Amino acid sequence: MNSVHSTSGMGEHAVVITRVAETQWHAVEDDRVVGRGDTSRRPDGRIFLSIDAWHDAVFDQLADAMLPDLPKPLYTVVDEADLDLTSNWERAGFTTRRREWEYLVPTDPRVTGLGSVPPPSGVTMVAVGEAEEGPLRELDRVVRDEIESTVGWQEMPAEVLPRPDGVTLLDPSKYAAAAQSDGYVGLVRLAPVTRQPRIGLIAVRSDQRRRGIARALLAHVLGSLHRGGVEAASADVNESNGAAMALFEGVGARRASSNLELVLR
Repeated sequence: MNSVHSTSGMGEHAVVITRVAETQWHAVEDDRVVGRGDTSRRPDGRIFLSIDAWHDAVFDQLADAMLPDLPKPLYTVVDEADLDLTSNWERAGFTTRRREWEYLVPTDPRVTGLGSVPPPSGVTMVAVGEAEEGPLRELDRVVRDEIESTVGWQEMPAEVLPRPDGVTLLDPSKYAAAAQSDGYVGLVRLAPVTRQPRIGLIAVRSDQRRRGIARALLAHVLGSLHRGGVEAASADVNESNGAAMALFEGVGARRASSNLELVLR
């Protein structure tokens, strides 16, 4: 790749925008890289952009060079508190598609009220790292199919790990599960981030919902973290997912920050 766009510079030198790879652009002024643009394709096929530039003008120049070459729609994620970055993307034509709240979730059962929450009759909890890979992958495929056939996988948290084609679970050791006689019916993914683990996903098979399985999974995972000396975990929740927000707020979780998913159609 060697697509070049010359633009006016911040000072005496012109800024040259070069597409250095299929998914990468550089803004160079006086032999210095003063900005970078990148694209990545999510497992659901959507293209997400990122631009990191020293100056707003360079951001605009990178956007002007990148956007005409890319198929629409295009997406990006910004911290809602970063007003300057949000404004940059809005100048490029992006609008808000949805908001994700980051929750801080206490683990102490005296705070969450989950200390005496038993699993539903016939359901047992399988600890993080102890779930069998086969049944776990089967449930993951079922859950993903159910999500895709209803709200769509694009409504899941935007910050997901890239995955090879056809691969769902990258690391089964990060999952706990709810099991009954015919297999796993619920799962929770826990990323062991230093000092504050992250609850990446709680999901229950559609025919097993409204039995308290999600709440029991949350009680199980938070209780294990508390016994291990962890005071809080974090979780991202789509603002439109009222059930998930009610689940976390019902155990004393508080909103700590928010991300905006922006789209250019």
